[in-house]
Amino acid sequence: MVLYLILLLLLTEIIIIGYGQDVNLEKSRVHNAAHVVRLPPCQACKFLVDSFKKEMERTARGKFEGGDAAWEEERLGSYSHSEVRLVEIQEKLCSSVERGKDQCHALAEEVEQDLDEWWFNKQGEDLHKYLCIDTLKSCCPDNHYGADCKPCPGFPGNVCNKSGKCKGAGTRKGNGKCICDAGYEGDFCNSCAAAYYESYRDEQKLLCSPCHLSCQGPCNQAGPKGCSVCKPGWFMDTEKGCLDVNECFMNPNPCKGKKFCVNNDGSYTCLACDKACESCEGDGPDMCTGCAQGYSLQDNVCVDEREYGRESHVSITRYLTYAGLCIATCIIFQKNTFIASLIGLSVALYISVSEYFLSSSEKNSSLHPAFDVGKLFSS
Repeated sequence: MVLYLILLLLLTEIIIIGYGQDVNLEKSRVHNAAHVVRLPPCQACKFLVDSFKKEMERTARGKFEGGDAAWEEERLGSYSHSEVRLVEIQEKLCSSVERGKDQCHALAEEVEQDLDEWWFNKQGEDLHKYLCIDTLKSCCPDNHYGADCKPCPGFPGNVCNKSGKCKGAGTRKGNGKCICDAGYEGDFCNSCAAAYYESYRDEQKLLCSPCHLSCQGPCNQAGPKGCSVCKPGWFMDTEKGCLDVNECFMNPNPCKGKKFCVNNDGSYTCLACDKACESCEGDGPDMCTGCAQGYSLQDNVCVDEREYGRESHVSITRYLTYAGLCIATCIIFQKNTFIASLIGLSVALYISVSEYFLSSSEKNSSLHPAFDVGKLFSS
């Protein structure tokens, strides 16, 4: 037995270790796959610049627990622009990069002299502009695109009507065409798309809002009154616009078998009747129009015949128990009036408490089963 347990423990440990190794190998594969990803030139340069800036913050904190630029100038002294600090930065450069890590390291080696030049002579200039835009020419300024860094449509203050994005913005790629946000269309995103209407316009702003869900195609205002044509499942009212068709009132009923209809906006859903129902008009045994086999109608509710019979049996048993307790009290009363009085009060209290909890359990099905005296006697 002991040997069996030892073997079982060893087998479990081997499985756990093997599983852990598999997980680690899978994580390693994922990381390696991310590291070798080739990024667009502009994005790769941005990643390198972001990594360089993070290392600048790290070295500032690590040396003096600072990080504020003005504070650095005051406290870091010669270390702020020193070669020692630059070496510390370059040692950790790209270490926090996941996607394109290998590319980041390769680019860092390629532009090492450019970074040295910026570090010692041009720290007053933005590193991204100096390296990615002016030196490598892999990026463009914001809201410029293409090989010549042309301005996007509407530059500077109204690019793509403020309702879209300029294709290739910030890179040396793209054609500068506007990619409109949802609800807008046109070469300059200056008109509303289908299923949207113009809810506001001035010289500088256009606001397109979605049509009501009942509209099929264009609309001219909010709500169902703005629809030109209604979708299937809706009908046009001359005063209120598109109104929902209540399929559940149609004849014949769209739901067949043991199902009932629930109306939705523009449609309907068929849900299964309660198991007590042969047919129904809604959910629950009180909504049956006919009881299923094994169920009978009691007080307009389809109840399980076996359960109903068992409850009747429980009630009879309960009342017989009460009667037995009363008879026993009367017998004792003939021999000892004091004891009989105490027992009588206890019996009365027991009956009152039992009936109270039974009544409560009928109203609240979540009542703890310990209080269900009927079930106690029936067991």
